[in-house]
Amino acid sequence: MAKSKQTSPKAAQAAAKTLSSKDTGKASKSAAGSALTQSRTRKETTGKNAASAASAVLRDGRTSKTSKSAAGSALSQREKSSKK
Repeated sequence: MAKSKQTSPKAAQAAAKTLSSKDTGKASKSAAGSALTQSRTRKETTGKNAASAASAVLRDGRTSKTSKSAAGSALSQREKSSKK
């Protein structure tokens, strides 16, 4: 079941900037792509691989504020896994 969250225009702009930068790493681009995909619809959620990439981006001290904004948006739209 999809969450009713959507990437904000500010976070979408940060994601677009992250994707267009030639200096951005693979993990940052993965998280930014996920966030940008979710900027137009509420039906999409962040996948497992993109969530892992977003988490790595947020933990990395070298990552720019723009990339972290996109990663945070993507990670907040990850469906919680139910642990039994």
